[in-house]
Amino acid sequence: MPRKTDSTNPADWLWIAELDLEGVRLNVAHEVAYYGCQGKLAEILEKILKAELIHLGWSLERTHDLGKLLGELIARRSLMVSPASPLVNALNQVYFVARYPGFDLDDPDWPALQQQVAGVEMLLESVKAHVAPPPAS
Repeated sequence: MPRKTDSTNPADWLWIAELDLEGVRLNVAHEVAYYGCQGKLAEILEKILKAELIHLGWSLERTHDLGKLLGELIARRSLMVSPASPLVNALNQVYFVARYPGFDLDDPDWPALQQQVAGVEMLLESVKAHVAPPPAS
């Protein structure tokens, strides 16, 4: 049976982020598809930030701007600002730079990407700890 998700349910955002993170972990472990991993990690971070914001009462806004989402967390005095800030700073431009031509790409830095994955994993676990799990399907 298909699983129904709800864009206003923070747990659904976290569930999808966790599923996406599995693929990134595998590729990073094998050092495959650096720019794809970087871009997907930015998307995962976006989902986690949106889950936290929705949990805090934010009305969903369709945006990929991690800096804007961080600003919304700051405005709401979320405890996730501190762990999210360095990740946003590292991944904010990646979403566009790694997806479309016309930008200069940095050389792959697998150790830095591994640290970013670890940071996103920790942020995900922190947000999951205070957001109710999705209903079983």
